[in-house]
Amino acid sequence: MILNAIIDATTHHLRVPDALLNQAEDFYTQLDRDMAGGWQMSRTWVNTPAAHQRAQIVADKLLTALEAGNEKLGLLMAGYLLARLPGLVAVALDTQGDMQNHQFTFATTDEITDDAVATMPAAPERRAGLSKIEAMAQAGREVTPVFRVGRGWRFSVFDQITQCWQDAPLTATEIEANTLRQTVFKARYDTLCQE
Repeated sequence: MILNAIIDATTHHLRVPDALLNQAEDFYTQLDRDMAGGWQMSRTWVNTPAAHQRAQIVADKLLTALEAGNEKLGLLMAGYLLARLPGLVAVALDTQGDMQNHQFTFATTDEITDDAVATMPAAPERRAGLSKIEAMAQAGREVTPVFRVGRGWRFSVFDQITQCWQDAPLTATEIEANTLRQTVFKARYDTLCQE
């Protein structure tokens, strides 16, 4: 399996052998137990980190390993993320010291590739009675314009099911981000227009 670890403008393609995932499962379970006892997440103490927070903690360990050139520890931490976050293709690692800013990108299909696009949240199953103008306005509220993140570009989409914003994958150029945004915006608009 491959995990793309993005640090500023550099992407590390970490190839984690399936055998490592199986061999390290006891270690990962122990790591989960350790984190369940509470963890200092940057400035905040978290009594019982949720799964997403545990992934951010491990992503921080991955960042430290990559910066130190510790390939074995890096693969071990990448393996934890791949084992605990199905469909994960990339992690954007924050280098400003706040582990809660590490962000994860997931594949849209079961097949994970280097070029996989993040799964964008679906619109609610149905919103009867929206005209085309209302649907366009609603889609505009639920799909942000593209914005700069470090040297990359992305946008966010509001997930009606979880009531949370989810980030699109980081792209190298504003044009790529806008192209992906248009696809997501149209899919959201089409869903909202359904009768």
